[in-house]
Amino acid sequence: MRRSVEPEQHLSAPVLAAYSYCETVTGQQARNFAYGIRLLPAPKRRAMSALYAFSRRVDDIGDGTLDAAEKTKRLEETRDLLTRVRHRDVAEDDTDPVAVALAHTAAAFPLPLGGLDELIDGVLMDVHGETYETWEDLKVYCRCVAGSIGRLSLGIFGTEEAARHSERAAEYADTLGLALQLTNILRDVREDASNGRTYLPADDLAKFGCATGFHGEEPPPGSDFAGLVHFEVRRARALFTEGYRLLPLLDRRSGACVAAMAGIYRRLLDRIEREPESVLRGRVSLPGREKALVAVRGLSGLDARGGLRPNLRRRA
Repeated sequence: MRRSVEPEQHLSAPVLAAYSYCETVTGQQARNFAYGIRLLPAPKRRAMSALYAFSRRVDDIGDGTLDAAEKTKRLEETRDLLTRVRHRDVAEDDTDPVAVALAHTAAAFPLPLGGLDELIDGVLMDVHGETYETWEDLKVYCRCVAGSIGRLSLGIFGTEEAARHSERAAEYADTLGLALQLTNILRDVREDASNGRTYLPADDLAKFGCATGFHGEEPPPGSDFAGLVHFEVRRARALFTEGYRLLPLLDRRSGACVAAMAGIYRRLLDRIEREPESVLRGRVSLPGREKALVAVRGLSGLDARGGLRPNLRRRA
């Protein structure tokens, strides 16, 4: 993939309004994501907001309180909307601003829209209560819900024409998505358990004495919960190391965007590693000032250079 072609600056009022809606959704509901995309030029920032708003809609259906049959119905209706976008059958004055913004983005950038079908497939796995025996099983889910977003984002970022190994950009974007998703899974262990969901592979849970699950602020009796967390952290770090190979293939601001978003999650991983049981007491997060620092480091290239080292640097 080569550098993407940015859309025209002169947009119609309905399209601008649709993008404005998507940017509002992104700013309100995706703090980590929003910090990264602030570093992009306006056309790419708007496009990423449209991508996020559609993805948020899919996730909200899966995480909502409707029964499984109604969730499945609504997800398939969302897939129908995606088909309309693919066939350029969304008018600029359509009443759905997310559809309008995504349709404009798909016309302006080489988006692999099949990635959004994969996202829907992944959320359907949640609706159907899928569990995962091995890491290979879990990777299928992670590729659907996160690797797909990495590949879609690459359609907006594009790659530098002179970059070596640019043919592997989609692979690296996919792997970085897996790293982010595994970090999410570790962060949300307790919250997911309270919603009846288990994502960590059953093989890993059994190996560390955690097969009974997580039902309170204390690890299962007799388990090596810290060992489980450190095992998964090492796996996530290896994915980050591989995924960061994407950065030299991107232009400076797109690379800064990716480095900022990934840098926030790497720091979350550091915190989880230092205090594994914290994930059983509540959601681990970074203060806004630290996220802003990560964004600045991303723009300067500091976190990108650190991410490309064979062993990711750990902070005390």
